[in-house]
Amino acid sequence: MPEFADNRMADFRLMARPAFDIAKLSTEERLRLIEELWDSLGPDERDALLLTAEQQEELDRRLDSLEREGPVGISSEDLFDRIRKRSF
Repeated sequence: MPEFADNRMADFRLMARPAFDIAKLSTEERLRLIEELWDSLGPDERDALLLTAEQQEELDRRLDSLEREGPVGISSEDLFDRIRKRSF
């Protein structure tokens, strides 16, 4: 195996094991970490995460519909009842 592949695998193994246990952080500390990670992204990386104009229009349409009609659908209890009643 080429040397660069060994180095990349070593880097991956280090990334897979954080230097600290995130679960032990308080909510405030985790939110601060999220903010620091977000701030570490460059403008191009952030732009890649933004909604397209079409996605924003669809989101606005759905929010308008929700405000007009209220929630539409069935409850989770009804959904699970329907699933349980299905014969496979």
